[in-house]
Amino acid sequence: METRARIAWNLRHYRSAQKLTQENLAVDARVDRTVISDLERGQYNISIDLLDRLANALSIDVSQLFSEPSAGDKPQPMKAGRKPKA
Repeated sequence: METRARIAWNLRHYRSAQKLTQENLAVDARVDRTVISDLERGQYNISIDLLDRLANALSIDVSQLFSEPSAGDKPQPMKAGRKPKA
């Protein structure tokens, strides 16, 4: 798996494991939501600064974004759309 795809997969994995939306992660990392979407699809060349901000927002070490996923491991899909206001 190439590095960009590995980062994309791990970003989605950690985000969905914490039940964060792309929008919430984007706010925490101070980027636009479309950047998160592009990253998760492997269509954006990420900077070191943004890697640090994403890792901090996810409360993980930046090295975890580079780890090789185990075979058959796949992030769970999240429901589409916004959550209703309480």
